[in-house]
Amino acid sequence: MAAKILANLIVMGSGIMVRAFAQAYRRAIENASKNGVAQETIQNAVRRGSKAMSKQEARQILGVTEKSTWDEISQRYDVLFQRNAKSGSFYLQSKVHRAKECLEALHAERGQGPV
Repeated sequence: MAAKILANLIVMGSGIMVRAFAQAYRRAIENASKNGVAQETIQNAVRRGSKAMSKQEARQILGVTEKSTWDEISQRYDVLFQRNAKSGSFYLQSKVHRAKECLEALHAERGQGPV
């Protein structure tokens, strides 16, 4: 009997807590939208998300120079990508891929793009 009462109290208490958190969250969103904080947060998130990798950073990641040919860049990419696929991290692998994309666009502009 005592276990049933205790279980009921826990269930009711957790329901009350969930409703209180939901109500507090709604009020926080309302206050943020009144103050313009929500729009500022969204704009900052968009700016951070659209940050492109610089050409210099891409070259540093792949370990190539400005004078490197596309074949050298491609070979270096393959080596680094495979190395991180086997025993590296997904984060480093994605950085290597983004670096290749950045330099691929640069070489395409110059007319020396990928074959």
